[in-house]
Amino acid sequence: MSPILLNGIGTVNDHSEYIEPEVPFKNPQIHVKNPHLDTMEEDILYHFNLGTKTHNLPEMFGDIKFVCVGGSANRMRSFAQFIHQELALPGNMDDVTDICEGTDRYSMYKVGPVLSISHGMGIPSISIMLHELIKLLHHARCIDFILFRIGTSGGVGLAPGTVVVTDKAVDCFFRAQFEQVVLGKVVTRSTELDVGVSKELLQCSSELEDVPTIIGNTMCTSDFYEGQGRLDGALCSFSTEDKLEYLRKAFNTGVRNIEMESTVFAAMCRACGIKAAVVCVTLLNRFDGDQIATPHDVLVEYQQRPQVLVAHFIKKRLGLVI
Repeated sequence: MSPILLNGIGTVNDHSEYIEPEVPFKNPQIHVKNPHLDTMEEDILYHFNLGTKTHNLPEMFGDIKFVCVGGSANRMRSFAQFIHQELALPGNMDDVTDICEGTDRYSMYKVGPVLSISHGMGIPSISIMLHELIKLLHHARCIDFILFRIGTSGGVGLAPGTVVVTDKAVDCFFRAQFEQVVLGKVVTRSTELDVGVSKELLQCSSELEDVPTIIGNTMCTSDFYEGQGRLDGALCSFSTEDKLEYLRKAFNTGVRNIEMESTVFAAMCRACGIKAAVVCVTLLNRFDGDQIATPHDVLVEYQQRPQVLVAHFIKKRLGLVI
């Protein structure tokens, strides 16, 4: 059976799979794809402790040009303090305040034109955050902004400390797509990211010391242990050779790192026409092992590399460095 046109906005195949049409990266306008929002008297962004009636979102966030998200609340507070210093903004960098302090789900810091937000760990957590973040940016009437995910990952054939700028976010079958079950049907969305932003980040890395950077595919899994082929979890039903064979297959398809958020991040940004990039440092080479035994001070320096790279990108875009 041929795919069937569904209300002129997509297709459904014989496996009840809805293939969502792509929205090109055409900022400045966000393409929030939910007609129900226009009929709501108030939109409560519950997990941010914000709302359209309780807060003046355009006044609070209308000047945002760069949004940086990462898993750890502490790390995103540190990034907010770091970018405050890098942009030479007035005031004490230690005085940055958590806009979401009324909830314990996420943390959010605004530093000049930069928004720094934690997203927790895994696809469900970042998905919830992204829905409310994208609506927040829509309600705030933000234009011409870029969204970054900065974080850590396991390397595939790379030395620890290498920063990977994602070309395509792929699933565990190495497909550049994200599948979301909606009302019993599988919705498939593309996970391609903005090529121009990726190339600009790679160029920025060449202007920095000790930030080795490549562009490669990032594999996103739903689990840290079995889903990533680790041998050290509470459950393991495969051999060392099984693991290595899978990693070799991943490497041969262009995968250079593994994490747990990139597919839904890329899919939601692409669906809404938002320019975005995933920038993650590798903490180990998965061909060499599964556990992270690197000294703490070295890990801290590794984790700062994506922050340093994205900060340099932001400063160049703002004309603060040539």
